[in-house]
Amino acid sequence: MSDFDRNAVAGRYGQTVGREEAAIDQGLRSYMLHIYNYMVLGLAITGFAALGIYMLSITGDASAAARSTTGAAIALRGGQYLTSFGYAVFVSPLKWAIILAPLALVFVISFGVHRMRPAMAQILFWIFAALIGLSLGSIFMVYTHTSIVRVFFVTAASFGALSLWGYTTQRDLSGMGSFLIMGLFGVIIASLVNIWLASSMLQFVVSVVGVLVFAGLTAWDTQRLKNEYIYGAMEGEGMERSAILGALSLYLNFINLFTLLLQLLGQREE
Repeated sequence: MSDFDRNAVAGRYGQTVGREEAAIDQGLRSYMLHIYNYMVLGLAITGFAALGIYMLSITGDASAAARSTTGAAIALRGGQYLTSFGYAVFVSPLKWAIILAPLALVFVISFGVHRMRPAMAQILFWIFAALIGLSLGSIFMVYTHTSIVRVFFVTAASFGALSLWGYTTQRDLSGMGSFLIMGLFGVIIASLVNIWLASSMLQFVVSVVGVLVFAGLTAWDTQRLKNEYIYGAMEGEGMERSAILGALSLYLNFINLFTLLLQLLGQREE
């Protein structure tokens, strides 16, 4: 009788554990899908913003183009000219505000999200994605549109594979974090130095190292977000804030992978 009772208890215990594991798996999939939905929507906003500002910044009509100090129309490649709006955004001192505003906003979101309502954090994330799009509008003037599309799909495929590996691997990637962060700071410092050096070789090295760093960060962040859900006991607004921060980190990895791969693989306009 005692053996029968033990077996019955063990059976009920196993069923309970199985149901709990199934609930965790279902909740985890829902949580990660929520993060990816935020990230993809952010990328869509960035893409439309970049394309929109590009279209507003160029014209084929020389009479409608912005003028230099000599009175000549500011010409681009292929018989295109920079409009007054394009001049303000890409040439005038306003360009620094457009470049630096996303940096300020990402700090606001990262360090202030826990004091915000989730709706406000979402709005700031959408604004951040739009500002990144404004700063990326110039790539349509530098690279051929075909190569931009090609590099985007290469980035999407690479990002998807890396994130899937980070989600499914049984290997603990937490030890990679400190090395990747150090590599990230090294890439940032080298990029800033190269603003003054303007070395094509240093830019190539930075791009290659940067691709490796952000590839590693993509897998590492995915596993980190997965573990945060499993061990963090998140719910309600806390889970929503965590999802927004997770989307922000994956979004930044994607954007940086894309821009670095574009520098390596993109075909410049002639």
